[in-house]
Amino acid sequence: MDIRQADQKAMLSLHEAAQLLSTDTSTIHEFEVSLALAIEHGQLHASVKRWATEQWEGKQLPGNINRRETFIARVDLEAWRKART
Repeated sequence: MDIRQADQKAMLSLHEAAQLLSTDTSTIHEFEVSLALAIEHGQLHASVKRWATEQWEGKQLPGNINRRETFIARVDLEAWRKART
């Protein structure tokens, strides 16, 4: 799925949300971490799926959040982004 398709969806995976926020592929993981921390601190609502330690793939996120199976509503992402600026 490319960014234009993700841009039209009402629900985004944490990874897709990070892609939308990032202007550089090298910073996608940094945005994933920021989103995961916001979820963990109750600042961003999400439907969270967590990895069991032995199942982990890729770079770990706070709270063992699964970046591809945790979903954020676009409106919640936009509200969170506006609150940060």
